[in-house]
Amino acid sequence: MRYMLAVERSVAPGSWALYRDGDPLDARPFGAAEPRAPAWVAELMAGLAALAAIREELPALAERFFAGIRDHYYDGHLEASTAVRLTGVLRDALSASPVEQYAASSGRVGTPAALIDELVAALTAAIEELTRPIDAIKHQAKTVTVGISRSDEEVLDRMLVQEVLRAGAGRDVLTYRTLKVLADLTPAVADVVGFTRYRIDGDTITIVDRGGISRDLRSRVESDARLVGTKHLVAQSREVLVARGRRDGRIVIFVPEVKSGTCVGITLLHVLLHERLEAGVMRSVLQGYDNRYDRLVDWVHETEGEFDESKLAELPVEDLLIDPISDAADLWRGQ
Repeated sequence: MRYMLAVERSVAPGSWALYRDGDPLDARPFGAAEPRAPAWVAELMAGLAALAAIREELPALAERFFAGIRDHYYDGHLEASTAVRLTGVLRDALSASPVEQYAASSGRVGTPAALIDELVAALTAAIEELTRPIDAIKHQAKTVTVGISRSDEEVLDRMLVQEVLRAGAGRDVLTYRTLKVLADLTPAVADVVGFTRYRIDGDTITIVDRGGISRDLRSRVESDARLVGTKHLVAQSREVLVARGRRDGRIVIFVPEVKSGTCVGITLLHVLLHERLEAGVMRSVLQGYDNRYDRLVDWVHETEGEFDESKLAELPVEDLLIDPISDAADLWRGQ
C-alpha cells in the first residue's frame, strides 16, 4: 500500500490531497488546524514546502555547476565521486517528480526530507573539497603523482607551483615537465602579484578567472576571442614561457594546462623578478628554463670567446630570462 501527498489544484488553490494506491483519501487546505491528521502528513507537508522553495532557486545555481563540469573548471579540485553524487542529486531535485526520481535513482525510500538531506550532504562535501587549504591540495597532488622520486616531489612545494594551483589550475593538467620548470624558475621570482586563467577551445580563448592586479587590467581576449600571438605559441608548444608585455612591460609567466596532449587552458602569472641573483643561483634558474644556460654558453663561446660565469651575478635577471640568447651573449662582449 502506497501513500502519496501532493498539491491538488483541482480541489482548491493551496490545498493538499492524500492518496492511497492512487485513490484520494482526503484533501484540506495548507495550514488548516486538523488534530485528526497524522503527524507524518504534517512532516510531508513541511518537507514539500521546503523542497518547493529550494527548487525555485536551484536551476540557475545548478546550471553554473554543470557548466563548470563541462568546462573542466573543477578538475583537480573536486573528487570524481563527489561530482557524480552532486550531479545526480541535483538532477533528481530538478526533475518533474523529484521525490520519486530520487527514490528510483538511490534505491532509498523517497521523501522530501530525505532528498533535501542528500542534497545538503552532497553540497557540503563539494564545498569542503573546493575550499581546502593549499596544504591539502599539495598533499592530493603528491598522492596522484606517479613515478617520481621523493626529491622530485619537492617541486610541488615551490612557490610558483603553489601559486598556479592556488589560481585554480588542476594538478591533472600540469605536466611534470611544467611543474619542474616552475620549480626551477621560483628563485628568480620575488612575488606573484596577479593571475589570469584562460580556457582554450580549438582556436578560441576565453577568460575563466582573475586575481590580483589582473582584475584591473584590460585584456584583448575580452573583445577578441581568437587564439593568436603569444598565447597561441604557448598552446602550440605546451611549454612554460617567461615574457615581457610589449605594451606595459609587465613580466608574466605563461603556464600551459594540458590534457591528452592538447592545451586546454593557460594560467598567466603576473610576477616581479629579483633584480640580480648570485651566479650559482642564476645558473640553476637558466639550466631549468628553456635550456638557456647551455645555449648561452655555446653562443658566448662561438662569438665572444671564454664564458665567465661570475658575470651572471652582474646582469639583470629579466634580461637573462627574456632577451634573445644572441642579445644576452652580447653582454659578455668586451669583458
